[in-house]
Amino acid sequence: MMGISQPQKDLFSYHIDLDKRVRRDHPLRQIAEAVDFTFVRGIVADEYGNNGNVSIDPAIVMKMMFLLFYDDVASERELMRIIAERLDYMWFLGYGLDDEIPNHSVLSKARARWGVDVFETLFTRIVAQCNLAGLIEGKKLHMDGSLIDASASNNAVLKGCPEMISELRKQLQGEMTKLDEPKDDRARIYYERKNKGLLNTTDPDAAIVRKGTSAGPRARYKTHRAVDDAHGVITATETTPGDVEENAKLMDLVDQHEHNTGAVVETVVADNQYGTAENFRACNERGICSHMGDMLAPQLKKGRREGIFGYEDFTYVPDTDTFTCPAGQTLTRRKHKKSRKAYEYACPMGVCRACALRPQCTKASGASRTVKRHYHHEAVAAGRAQSQSAAGRRDRVRRKWLMEGSFADAANNHGFKRSRWRRLWRQQIQDYLIAAIQNVRILIRHASQTPISTAKALQTGRSSLCHPLPALYRAIQLFRDRAKRFGVASNRETNYLGDVIPLYT
Repeated sequence: MMGISQPQKDLFSYHIDLDKRVRRDHPLRQIAEAVDFTFVRGIVADEYGNNGNVSIDPAIVMKMMFLLFYDDVASERELMRIIAERLDYMWFLGYGLDDEIPNHSVLSKARARWGVDVFETLFTRIVAQCNLAGLIEGKKLHMDGSLIDASASNNAVLKGCPEMISELRKQLQGEMTKLDEPKDDRARIYYERKNKGLLNTTDPDAAIVRKGTSAGPRARYKTHRAVDDAHGVITATETTPGDVEENAKLMDLVDQHEHNTGAVVETVVADNQYGTAENFRACNERGICSHMGDMLAPQLKKGRREGIFGYEDFTYVPDTDTFTCPAGQTLTRRKHKKSRKAYEYACPMGVCRACALRPQCTKASGASRTVKRHYHHEAVAAGRAQSQSAAGRRDRVRRKWLMEGSFADAANNHGFKRSRWRRLWRQQIQDYLIAAIQNVRILIRHASQTPISTAKALQTGRSSLCHPLPALYRAIQLFRDRAKRFGVASNRETNYLGDVIPLYT
């Protein structure tokens, strides 16, 4: 006998248990077990008063923002509409069927009230959990940057003299700051802008830059990211306007990685944009192996430098601080290029013009051949040699799918390539949330390999991030690693650290 359903609204729902309605292998169950969102309550407690209306639980608000990017929901309004339709969302948030879903403005008010630091803490806590689970090796680091389209139209771009645009930018930022009232306004200028005569009035923090050859210029931000070699965990991220060069953030990402993981970087892997003399020099000073592509390598094989003598054909004489060219002539120092941290050498113009080897030495019609030598040239040369090694080439091949795959996953699954909100500090929140979500997915993917719950370990203080003295712990750990690395002799300080560290591990 065929049954026919007669839909009828229940007057009471006494026997509905959401915990039974959400399957045991649901990803949100794994996330709820791995991540403790209640940490936010203690951080933002000072932002709330002691009387008045009772706010939404900050842990629930953080979960809502997590879901917004985890499933790449179109908007905050859309998220609030579908929460009531999704039993798994309601279970994850701790809501019942009869609970009222808050207004979408709760999320924007919370971001303005909390500021960026809360979301940075979420990111660093999850990095610590990945570290505790053995997913971070910490020694080899892959780096790259990616442009992000700002939430601003090209129709709102103004063009004028740099002085006028600069003054207008300051006024717009001041007015927007009054409206936003963020806890920490990080839209300060700490670099030299490229397009000083262009301003997008909708989002003055974003820079007008071009993306490749196909996409035209528009307002954009840039996310700089560092990924660990072992399992692709994102250990450092920084957000800047789109005209900040990628190579300018290399050492900042290294420092952030060491701070977040407690490990000392031994190898840095990046593409040609990072392979500058400044970065090679900085890595050599820190004892870091440079497996970055050499920015000058492609230029030496084409254009005006094709088919002429290279730098290696000139012999440097340290005693006299001169170069000897292939024709036996002496090149003396004639210029000091402070911006490039280099010296320029050349021989007299008349001698160079009369040289029989001139066609093989330079293609300049009237000027003499010049040779440039950087500060600490030996360190730069050592970095370039490491870059061209077989190990360096292998690491850059691995970087293509590990680093680029991290950005591709963020773009395909979490709405990474376009800003949801305006202003730099909001874009930083977006990048921290997306990076944290990607790390959580890596964490739960390898959860079966870990014998303990990393969330419980964090709560009990087994992670250095939740240690009563995290700054001291990281400082003494880095000190020991560097002392061992550079061969510092054992003394009273190192012996003291050797006695103290076991107490905090």
